[in-house]
Amino acid sequence: YWDERASELVVYLSTQIPHLMRTGLSEVLGLPTHQLRIIAPDVGGGFGGKARLMPEEIVVCAIALDTGKPIRWLEDRRESLTAAPQAREHVYRVTAYADWQGVIKGIDAELTVNAGAYALWHSGPFMETGMAARNLVGPYHIDHMRCRTWTVATNKPPMGVYRGVARPGACFAIERTIDEVARAVGRDPIDVRIDNLVSANQMPFESAGGMLFDNGDYPESVRRAAELVDYEGVRAKQATLRLDGRMWGVGLASFTEQTAHGAAEWTRRGSPIIPGFETATARMNPDGTLVLLVGIHSHGQGLETTLAQIASEELGIHPDNVAVKFGDTGTSPFGFGTFASRSMVMSGGAVSSACILIREKLAHIAAYLLQCDSAAVNFVDGVVHSSSGSVSLAELARTAHLRQDGLPDGVDPVLDVTATYEPSASTGVFSYATHAAVVAVDAQTGFIDLIDYAVVEDCGNLVNPMIVDGQIVGGVAQGIGTALYEESVYDENGQPLTTTFADYLLPGAMEVPKIKIGHMVTPAAHTRFGLKGMGEGGAIGPPAAIANALRDAFADKGVEFNETPFTPRRIIEALEKAQ
Repeated sequence: YWDERASELVVYLSTQIPHLMRTGLSEVLGLPTHQLRIIAPDVGGGFGGKARLMPEEIVVCAIALDTGKPIRWLEDRRESLTAAPQAREHVYRVTAYADWQGVIKGIDAELTVNAGAYALWHSGPFMETGMAARNLVGPYHIDHMRCRTWTVATNKPPMGVYRGVARPGACFAIERTIDEVARAVGRDPIDVRIDNLVSANQMPFESAGGMLFDNGDYPESVRRAAELVDYEGVRAKQATLRLDGRMWGVGLASFTEQTAHGAAEWTRRGSPIIPGFETATARMNPDGTLVLLVGIHSHGQGLETTLAQIASEELGIHPDNVAVKFGDTGTSPFGFGTFASRSMVMSGGAVSSACILIREKLAHIAAYLLQCDSAAVNFVDGVVHSSSGSVSLAELARTAHLRQDGLPDGVDPVLDVTATYEPSASTGVFSYATHAAVVAVDAQTGFIDLIDYAVVEDCGNLVNPMIVDGQIVGGVAQGIGTALYEESVYDENGQPLTTTFADYLLPGAMEVPKIKIGHMVTPAAHTRFGLKGMGEGGAIGPPAAIANALRDAFADKGVEFNETPFTPRRIIEALEKAQ
């Protein structure tokens, strides 16, 4: 609607990127940005689908400007499943060249990506294809790669970004390749996988796809994931387990997750917008409470908690006394939003930088009041201490705002600082993980029972382990959906057939097993607090791990499972084809 008093168009929008949406709408509508205010309320899920500017959003704004009336757009589930951005329709053809031990020397690949009918602002579909190609060698020391790519326009909805962006497909292709190479040379896939992985003493390592891995112990993540699902025990008992009429298999998948990319990485991708930094404002109130205004958006990641923890670390303030505000371009500093596993590293770094500046000013005031050197004070539990006494943050904040006569010479009143942050390594830092899956398959019906699932993840230092575990479990649930259930189906005339949740299936509580999680901690050398992003990783590995478990279950029949989702129909068809 148009706000006459403020002379601005106010847009309530379910989005992950409020400031970028304002930029896009400004360009399309020809409206100066100071006359546009985007407010992102409680968004719910995002996962990338709310990080692009859609035609309906533009049209609604244009009608509101033209009529001067409040305009609302409501989309039902059928409309969303029919026209919302689609993702992950990749086709890979991979040839691997390996020695007799299964050590891969090179791969030759072709990759086709369905781009849909139109490009969406702020980037077209080519970035997805490029990311898939660059990630195709995975976390492996494969010396040579050739990947020819095609990004194809079709009559399907436009391709958008979805949790994991390109990497679920690339992971699937290389992990299936690793397992097939292992079977071709007569070795267990776990051994071939470990032999091919980049080792800790090779770090930092630049892959054949140009990804600069910073640190970590990739082979150890495989060993630990295998231990969590009792890999050797399943191997030893497979023949016995099959006495129940089902075929049992165990599979693994390893991957890296590039996070917190700076300007260099986005420039290399050819992005028209370079989201290489993030911004935060730290504002201390007269009573000593703190407000953090950030340009990212939190929609389930728990950033309200973790950013408050960062402020607590820097200022000694209790997290309960910190308010984190976001999602309103009228109040928050410019920022790029939440996507690409960047928010905790980028926004956390910006919050840290702003709080450090606030702390320096508080230390100066405290030293003046306590008659000591500013270097001699420390911040603990809301109080600033020195050898000569102590003073509370509340008293310091009151002095800075309401008692200017108590400030030292040359110190301006108020405590309000805006800072930006970009990691020192602009190419990003890499989390990594190995997923392990155990399946039991009924060969008569094609039904897959996911018996066990484990993830061993290394995302550097953990600010809040419970939130990290929640991100992993949620990502795995989505990855299980990709592997076993979710598919947009069309008839021979191009008409969509999956337009309700009765047709487009999602995993529920009964379909997702208890996820076992193991953590490794290799702090990043180039980020504040040694953090790495990890929000997308859980969704990357499940299709590949489950596919390899299926392959293992039917190893004696030589059946391969290379197309997701692995529906009962596809399982039966693959078995019949093998016979």
